[in-house]
Amino acid sequence: MSPRRPAASSAALIGWSQASRHPGEPLEAWAAALLGTGVTPDAIDSLDVVYCQSWPYDDPAGRLAASVWADPKRLHYSGIGGTTPLTLLARAAERIAMGESEVCAIVGGEALATVRQIRRDGGRPQWSHRDPEKKPFPYEAPFQPSEVAHQVFQAYTTFALRDVARRAHLGAGVDEHAAGIGRLFAPMTEVASRNPHAWFPRARSATELMEVTEWNRVVAHPFTKLVMAMMDVDLSAALVLASEGAADRLGIAADRRVHLRGWAEDRDPDYVAEHDELWRSPGMRTAFSAALQRAAVGTDDIAHFDLYSCFPSSVSFSLDALGIDASDDRGPFTVTGGLPYAGGPGSCYALSSVAAMADTLVHDPGSVGLVTGVGMHLSKHAAVVLSTEPGAMVAASGPVGAVQKANVTRRPIVEQVDGPTTVAAYTVHHDSNGEATDGLLVCDVEGHPAGGRCYAKVADAELLAAFETEEWVGRRVQVRHVGGLNVGQP
Repeated sequence: MSPRRPAASSAALIGWSQASRHPGEPLEAWAAALLGTGVTPDAIDSLDVVYCQSWPYDDPAGRLAASVWADPKRLHYSGIGGTTPLTLLARAAERIAMGESEVCAIVGGEALATVRQIRRDGGRPQWSHRDPEKKPFPYEAPFQPSEVAHQVFQAYTTFALRDVARRAHLGAGVDEHAAGIGRLFAPMTEVASRNPHAWFPRARSATELMEVTEWNRVVAHPFTKLVMAMMDVDLSAALVLASEGAADRLGIAADRRVHLRGWAEDRDPDYVAEHDELWRSPGMRTAFSAALQRAAVGTDDIAHFDLYSCFPSSVSFSLDALGIDASDDRGPFTVTGGLPYAGGPGSCYALSSVAAMADTLVHDPGSVGLVTGVGMHLSKHAAVVLSTEPGAMVAASGPVGAVQKANVTRRPIVEQVDGPTTVAAYTVHHDSNGEATDGLLVCDVEGHPAGGRCYAKVADAELLAAFETEEWVGRRVQVRHVGGLNVGQP
């Protein structure tokens, strides 16, 4: 974020919209969402488009501007990550506060369900303005050699590892923990059932979410399919943020303005095994507390939440960082239904969550809402505080939005291990038939002078079965380096 920070709030959402199940290509859905905000396109002087996985446009922001007859002086196409929309929103507020912009639009969305169907039918999308240059996926952190060797790629793997570490830290039993996941997410399905944009608008019970069936298999212990983000959705959204003066000129009624009261972001280490305490997120705590402090509110002042919910660990870690119990009566901590049920369109979910939060706040004037984002492998964190009341913004202690990676304790990753280790976290992967295929361990290397950690693969069927019925964090496992891999042995 910009090092220049305003001393007081000066920006408000004046328009927001969602476009779900749009029959056309992503560009058309973006245009529908932007026009749906009700803000005249020629008033927009800044346009951000969130990275799109569905189709590689040659000039996403420029093409969108042209399609709605807008001529913003600033055009920008973002990188990836669940925090991206909140970061773009905060930066827009800072530009407005510094007099660099007056009306900023942030738009994005995916048509991944349509892409999937086209491919199932044996075709390929034939959409407009394809980029003639094939560009690499914009990963932010370089690949870590041991993570590559042990295939630590999928978010369901890394978030499951962290969830198991937290379970062990709390001393919860395996079955008890699974039941808790169901209780945490079942109320979200009820919110989704009332959301006209939700991809799965169906209420489900806690038991149904965690019961392992042919169609609800375990993907990565302890996660079943029904508690994981659904990315293959057709969902777009748009937000328009403006200065008070611009809102006045555009005739936006005071009761249709949702003020951006506070924001902050922070970052944990990029690689899973580096985290000193795998069961919590210091970056979340820093980002959330700084956003609340900047908005001059406390956790008890928040009436409405949308906590990033790609996997159960992202919600649980957020509640821990906020000091809120899962049973708090302000649950279910979402205004959309969450990423598994409302849908998680790539990097764009937080656009929908802010839009839904704005609707919630307009219907509950004066209340305060908190929207959070999680990026990459539980390493990036962002939060924004919103209200129909402008309130007073105060300077947060320390640099708002500064990346604190240099101040976080990191465990060194040991690439080759032969000897005893202690399990710090683990998960078990299952195939499309529900069969356990392999396990992935994060282990403390015994005797390592710097507290090193390693990854290890497990293939032994009996050990995999034990991992899913007993707690193995804290137990000793022998690791051998074989064929370029660390292999955990019973």
